[in-house]
This record gives sequence, structure tokens and C-alpha cells, in this order.
Amino acid sequence: MSLLHDLRSARIVVGRSLRRRRARAAWAASPARSAEHPGVEALVFFPDPPVNAYQVRQWYEPMRALSQRHRVAVVTTDPETAVALEAESPLPVLWHRSVGETEEWMDRRRVGVVFYVNQNVTNFRMMRHRRPAHVFVSHGESDKDYMASNQLKAYDHTFVAGRAAEERIAGRLVDFDVERHLVRVGRPQVDVPGTGPDLPDDGRTVVLYAPTWEGDRPSMAYSSLASHGPALVDALLATGRHRLVYRPHPRTGVSDPAYAAAHRAVLARVERAGEQDPGAGHVVDTGSAYGWQLAAADACVTDVSAVAFDFLATGKPLVVTAPASPAAVMDPGGLTSLLPPLPAERAGEVVERIEAETSADAGRARAAVVERYFGDTTPGAATARFVEASSRIIEARLALYPAEATPAPDPTDGPDPADAGSDAGPATPGGPR
Repeated sequence: MSLLHDLRSARIVVGRSLRRRRARAAWAASPARSAEHPGVEALVFFPDPPVNAYQVRQWYEPMRALSQRHRVAVVTTDPETAVALEAESPLPVLWHRSVGETEEWMDRRRVGVVFYVNQNVTNFRMMRHRRPAHVFVSHGESDKDYMASNQLKAYDHTFVAGRAAEERIAGRLVDFDVERHLVRVGRPQVDVPGTGPDLPDDGRTVVLYAPTWEGDRPSMAYSSLASHGPALVDALLATGRHRLVYRPHPRTGVSDPAYAAAHRAVLARVERAGEQDPGAGHVVDTGSAYGWQLAAADACVTDVSAVAFDFLATGKPLVVTAPASPAAVMDPGGLTSLLPPLPAERAGEVVERIEAETSADAGRARAAVVERYFGDTTPGAATARFVEASSRIIEARLALYPAEATPAPDPTDGPDPADAGSDAGPATPGGPR
């Protein structure tokens, strides 16, 4: 067994080495390699491998809006990620192969803010720089335990959706100045219209089932896929009145193969239902951009996750599952204290729960919850708050460092040959959620 494990590990290491070599060659042939990107005043630092790219993708459009005032670029330390993001990002993408390269680049530019989308420990590679403000924006507001992590103290500011996040953090962190460090911006991603498949307009109720991943430690075990998934999906597929959009988390099965097996079981169920009733139009969504599902779905079933918050902002019926694991850390004042969660043993009653959430009383209750969590959800309001808050921080920092205090970029800038092989490795424990 040990030999088999060693062989698998060796295959993974060799495969990653080959992919990184190909990525470095692709980057060397790309015009992005020699682009100077003058005038960049804000950075999104993303040191992760491509599997976590969903975390930064959701910030493309809000950052593009900010770029109308202050130019934004994405910096990565992973060559595969650099190639992948450069092909899709509306923002300039930089690959820094070493700490030295990052240091030289930063020393020659006036950067007012660096944004971070996760709690990866590799963030400290960038946080050592004193001039810019360091701002944690997360990759989705949620009641997950890491959203009230003591790591928030490392940042100058944390952008949160609304009052509920402030209350959560204030109640769980010791010696943390909420008023000074937290900034309410809403959830700007909800302002972005997504592009997805055209679903038939045939009167079926479209239900988004979007389970989160299993997490990398017991306190983060929020996924319903193995505990609720089969019974929940069976109930929705059996009515003839519902259209299921199944959207699993991109990291499903990474930590626990049981969740990969549960995912395959759900896929098989949806495939059989499609064969029996082709007109049902059920959707398995594992590759499209996130966002269109919020507009397309009439109701959502999800876990303690960012999807719950995103869908909550739409004001439409929402059912949140109760984690089956007793080790999962729950916020006693969180969303599941306001919207009764669906336990695993009652997963087959999901249709009744959705119907109950369509009542006028349930709608009024959700509206009050939405206000507490997001504030103004008028289209465009959150994006405007994000741009204004970011601009204030950038301009305040740049005012401290006049232009003449920063050397002009050297067009011959490049990596230190001694550091050429030191690009960052894979994400470390305690990183993305």
C-alpha cells in the first residue's frame, strides 16, 4: 500500500512539473511576458494553482469597474495560473517567479492597494510590502468559520457585505477594531449579469442545487452532497414540475473521495432522468461561469456557503442545508438561525420546503434578512460602494507616497536569473475555502 501511495505521489509530482514547464514555455511566447503595464495602482494577488481560479474569476467585473478610476492588475506566482488567467481575464496578468521579482516590481511603482481573495498563507509573500494597503475581499461572503478567522487582523481592511458580517466578526474576534478595519461594500458580484444556457420557458420551477465542497478540516465540513444529495435530487427529479440545475463546487472530492463518489451518483440520477424525460431540461453545470444561475433559478438549495448569501440577495426562495457533521462550526447568529436549515434526515422533503418559502410571510422574512446582510441591493449599488471604498483607500495611500518618491519603471526589468526556478508551489493548508 505504501509503495502504491509513493508511486501515485511521484506521478502527481512529475505531472505537475511537466505542466509547469509547458506553462513557462507558453508564457515566454506570450506578449504578456514583456508588457510593462504602466500606471497600475491596484493589484489582486493570487498565488494559487488553477484549481482555485474560481476564487479570482468572480472579481473580474468588479475590478474592471474599479479600473475605470485606478488601473488594476492580477499578480500570480504560479505559471499555470498565469497562462490560464491571461487567456480569460479582462485585467492585465503578471507572473512573478520570485520574491525578488515582486520586490523589484513593487519598488518601481505606486501601488495603493493589494486585494486578497483567500486566506492562503502565501499571501504573506506580498503582505511584507509596507506602502500599499492590504485588503481582504474573500471569494464570497458566508457564515463559514474562516470568515471570522483571526487572520483578518493581518489586513489593513476587510471588505464585508453588510451589518451581519460586522456583527459576526465583532462577536468572535478578540481585540479587533470593527469600525476601523471593516468596510461594507455589499456583494458586487450580484450586479454582474451572467451568461448561461437558454432554459425552456415551459412553466417548470427551476431549482439550483449548489452544494459546497467537503472542506479541508472538520470545522469546515459544510457540504450536503454526500448526506443530502441523493435524496434531495431524487425528490426534485420525481415531481415532473421542477427543472434541476446541479452546480457542484469546483473542489468537490479534492479532500475526500466519498464526495467525488456522491457527485457521480448525482450525475447518474440526472442522466437517467434526462433519458426518461428529455423535455425536462435538467442541467449539470460544472464548467460555466458562475452568476447566470442566480438569475435563471426560481429557488435555490445550497449549504452554508457563499452561494447561500449570493442567492439570498436575489430575494427568491432559499433553502440552506444543515451540516451533517457535528464538527462543522456554525455561527449561532448566522443565516441558519434566521432561515430554518434542512437536516439530512429530511432531505427528501425539499420540495415541500421550497414551496413553504414561496409564501408571502416567508418573502417578508427574507427581505428583512437581505437588508441585514447586504443593505441596498438595488442593481449597481454594491459595485458603486466597492469602487468608492477602494478608491478612497488607494488615493489615501498614494497621497502618502508622491510620484517623485517612486523610481520610474525600468524597461529592462526582469527576473533575477538566480531566482528563475523559485516560482511558488501549490497552495498550503489553511488556504482557499
